[in-house]
Amino acid sequence: MRHWLLLAMLLGLCCQSMAKASSWPFWDHYAARFLNPQGRVIDPERNSMTTSEGQSYAMFFALVAGDNGLFEKIRAWTEDNLAQGDLAKNLPAWSWGKKNDGSWGVLDENSASDSDLWIAYSLLQAGKLWAKPQYRQAAKAMLSLIAKQETAALPQIGTVLLPGRYGFHPDSDSWVLNPSYMPLPLLLAAKQADPQGPWQSMASVLPDWMASASPSGFAMDWVEYTEGKGFSAISEPGNAAKSARGSYDAIRVYLWAGMTAIESPGAVKLLHVFAPMSSYVKAHMSPPESVNPDGSISSTTSPPGFSAAVVPLLLTLGEKATATLLIRDLRAEIDPATGLLGSPPRYYDQNLALFGLGWQEQRFRFAPDGMLRVPWKK
Repeated sequence: MRHWLLLAMLLGLCCQSMAKASSWPFWDHYAARFLNPQGRVIDPERNSMTTSEGQSYAMFFALVAGDNGLFEKIRAWTEDNLAQGDLAKNLPAWSWGKKNDGSWGVLDENSASDSDLWIAYSLLQAGKLWAKPQYRQAAKAMLSLIAKQETAALPQIGTVLLPGRYGFHPDSDSWVLNPSYMPLPLLLAAKQADPQGPWQSMASVLPDWMASASPSGFAMDWVEYTEGKGFSAISEPGNAAKSARGSYDAIRVYLWAGMTAIESPGAVKLLHVFAPMSSYVKAHMSPPESVNPDGSISSTTSPPGFSAAVVPLLLTLGEKATATLLIRDLRAEIDPATGLLGSPPRYYDQNLALFGLGWQEQRFRFAPDGMLRVPWKK
């Protein structure tokens, strides 16, 4: 009898484990491919480098999956290796990997504010969803650091998020911005946790300056604001060989706008600003890879992750038929051997797909105030 009871218990545990592992198959495949046992996200295309972006996204996806243990592993590795052992006191370095002398460690100690904001957001939501006040405390401390070290008040514009701690205010009357670094839901949620911070102001001015920085209706990767002159598209800082364009960074602008709750203040205006991308995709059944500042298309052949990124925008704007066809094509591009998009599967494509398709599958939603809603937490 004991033997049968033990067997039943083992089978039950096995079934629970299998159910958990298959609760979000795409995330499970991603974690198996890109996440090491210590909680480090590895980008094989960049010499096995790790970025704070990769860590921040993985924390969010682990939270959406309801995997507290994996979330903690990713958080701990990030804190220990990118934030000098304390996220509440130090913003993470943006890159970590193999140095010229063969050792492994921080490659560039400058921060990436979008990753910092995503980490703070995930900690904030994890603290609430899992009833862990230590996460919420760390999130509030990070928000304070971000507000002090990574924001600026632009004349005639208002408060914005600079891309990092330093290097983005080249002279007294100009500032460099990345439009994809400021998802509206994250700013709204930050306001809830830190009412005295700059988040309300930042969220309020976001739609207007996004419109000014995207006159063609297509977002740019990088823009510069100059007092008295306004916004202009620029090449990536430190990479003058690349022309000013909207491409691998900007694709996230449409992703964030599409996932924002329509009831959120400013959401409707953002959708209106970027409706030209929806119209283009409807006409061509694929988003462009690269757009010039005047709205002309410089490259039409985009990777599959771009299609996944525009699915929420299409659905929110009522283009269900186009979104359905894109999703069908994306499913066809999943490699049965890996369970991931493309062959070989590229890191960035998978992250865009986890956001875009995860949202479409209703694995998560952002409430009008930016707070996270997941089906496993009623």
